[in-house]
Amino acid sequence: GGAKMAAGSGPGARELFAEGLLQFLRPAVRQLDRHVHSVRESQVELREHIDSLATELCRINEDQKVALDLDPYVKKLLNARRRVVLVNNILQNAQERLRRLNHSVAKETVRRRAMLEAGGY
Repeated sequence: GGAKMAAGSGPGARELFAEGLLQFLRPAVRQLDRHVHSVRESQVELREHIDSLATELCRINEDQKVALDLDPYVKKLLNARRRVVLVNNILQNAQERLRRLNHSVAKETVRRRAMLEAGGY
């Protein structure tokens, strides 16, 4: 155990501040994680739409006997798809970091509660 400090100064006040900060951080991190998750889901949906549109354009291009070159559009779509995949990778990394942060915050909260209880608060 540690020496008890007067309220408003020293480690006791710092611990209470840290506890308050953790209480604030946890829901914020969870909310951010939920937002990233929903953005990733919409990115997957977007990628699927791009794929089906590209497939459809290729099919139309093969069926067309008219000199209508859809290749540039297919290329643009595939380029857009590549960017969607890149964004999704970035989001996946961000979500992984958020999950680690959430885990650290949860562990720290448990550790601090144990310290506060041991300190007799």
